Amino acid sequence: MQKNIFAALQAHAASEYPRESCGLIVAAGRKQIYVPCLNTALEPSEEFRIDPEEYAAAEDLGQVIGVVHSHPDATSRPSSRDLAMCEATAVPWHILSWPEGDLRTITPSGSTPLLKRPFVHGVWDCWAVCAEWYQREWGLEFEAFQRVDGWWESAENASLYEANYEAAGFVSVDRPQRGDLIVMQVGRTAHPNHAGIYLGTDPALPGEESGTFGPGPFLLHHLYGRPSEIIVFGGPWHDRTRLILRHKDVRQPT
Repeated sequence: MQKNIFAALQAHAASEYPRESCGLIVAAGRKQIYVPCLNTALEPSEEFRIDPEEYAAAEDLGQVIGVVHSHPDATSRPSSRDLAMCEATAVPWHILSWPEGDLRTITPSGSTPLLKRPFVHGVWDCWAVCAEWYQREWGLEFEAFQRVDGWWESAENASLYEANYEAAGFVSVDRPQRGDLIVMQVGRTAHPNHAGIYLGTDPALPGEESGTFGPGPFLLHHLYGRPSEIIVFGGPWHDRTRLILRHKDVRQPT
């Protein structure tokens, strides 16, 4: 990192302390500049959020080549959300501990395993692992649905799975086949709030070892607060099922 950039983000971290500072590193022509941004998170001492309009304004200046934020009174060790968002933005993330002043850089790997990924709502969650399975297995791409943590708890909120599945290309069916989306209701909630991929009797995953054996049927899912995993789909999971959805571009078995 260039000395002037490092000095600028240190100054920004100091001015925002004890809030998290955040900003973007932009390649503008032959030079790099640091663009400080406003932290619009609800709890700015614990996390950060950059307004999409500020991100777009930075892109008007050049290419965004890095995301920067501070960890007030903490180490520069990345959180699970930092790691997930680094993958999602596909650019390096620079984390500055403040006032300690240690800087750490994490870079996107370009591929996150489907199994054993930590749970980060809105980035690595049940819908995310399903969407990525569809992309890897069948090349299907979906809109990046925005969702607020806890949306399922109030009847006043939209029921996101029920409201959006048709627009995403799914139809409701009675019996599952491999690749169907199983939508479930977990806990005492107002709306169905969990989903997984029905794998049938074949737990194989695209590009990685599942380490799962047995007769099945199997389900790939990512439960809130737990690593993603493959489980046997039956018993209480079957009882929690509210919808079985099949993508319109998937043929029925012959």
